[in-house]
Amino acid sequence: MNKRVFLSPPNMSGKEQEYIAEAFESNYIAPLGPFVNRFEESICNYTKAPYSLALSSATAGLHLALRVLGVGEGDIVLTSSFTFIGSVNAILYERATPFFIDSDESWNISPLLLKEAIALAPKKPKALIITHLYGQMAKIEEIVAICKEHNIYLIEDAAESLGASFQGKQSGVFGDLGVYSFNGNKILSTSGGGMLVSASKEWIEKASFFATQAKEPYLYYEHKEYGYNYRLSNILAAIGVAQMEVLEERVAKKRAIFEYYQEELSGIEEISFMPEIEGSRGNRWLTTITFEKTNPFEIIEVLEKHNIESRPLWKPMHLQPLFKESLQIRSGISENLFQKGLCLPSGTALQKRDIVAICTLIKKHI
Repeated sequence: MNKRVFLSPPNMSGKEQEYIAEAFESNYIAPLGPFVNRFEESICNYTKAPYSLALSSATAGLHLALRVLGVGEGDIVLTSSFTFIGSVNAILYERATPFFIDSDESWNISPLLLKEAIALAPKKPKALIITHLYGQMAKIEEIVAICKEHNIYLIEDAAESLGASFQGKQSGVFGDLGVYSFNGNKILSTSGGGMLVSASKEWIEKASFFATQAKEPYLYYEHKEYGYNYRLSNILAAIGVAQMEVLEERVAKKRAIFEYYQEELSGIEEISFMPEIEGSRGNRWLTTITFEKTNPFEIIEVLEKHNIESRPLWKPMHLQPLFKESLQIRSGISENLFQKGLCLPSGTALQKRDIVAICTLIKKHI
């Protein structure tokens, strides 16, 4: 490749510059403004979430979700182990204790292990954060039922799964609160940003209060609680509004890329693709595969020599040095996936000929 092929680079719609210019013309270049409102409205319209809050990152959204639910020091928060650390850091911010739960055949959190973790926990868990991994829905119906049975708050880390759905209902709106990411490599990118959604107006209003330095509603600055500077800028929101206009096109292209890879690699017995649970539509944010015999790190080296970026699957949180003494329940599945798995280039500007070239290199090495 002459030009570098990145794993999942941003892909602008063409309207971003126009909307940014509009924001500059209005001089709303600080946090908040008309485009923030439009961005929040577009997320609500698309996901059918009643309320939303535009933030500086998805991690900020997870942090605020825990804060408004009253999670604090000593509380146990159940969480997916096979995920990015951003899903977990917010638990540490509130000095709560993460309890890591391994995956099942879906690659996402195992409902069976979730039940075991609740039974084994040293005290009743207060919340669960589930990740919809690589844009694929977890077994959300079962998980929601378990949380309701045990009166545990459910927070959906839908950072990677905007546009994914189960039985026609969008990821992020099944739980008490949900969070989306607009980081530079996500299906919708504002360079950085996130969105908190909920059916609870009270929780979103409280999260907004905390996100704007917990300022009391007076002309002067009055503070009875501590807060954060977590709100999204109007400029970045302008990018988000433009990106939302093409979200369905991006999901369709991501899914087409997955199908191209399947066509090219399906004849190789040792290669498997991340499954999609029945009744769901993933956004296929990244096309991810596993090898039964080949070392994926060798494939990463081969592709890198041709200026192509690829990455291992997430290293499970329970294997991270930071969490070596953590509460955890393991199936061995996520460890196996980490050892055998690979994320392939999945940018929405990728052409079929690029995928053919990538797959040719993989097949040649195997």
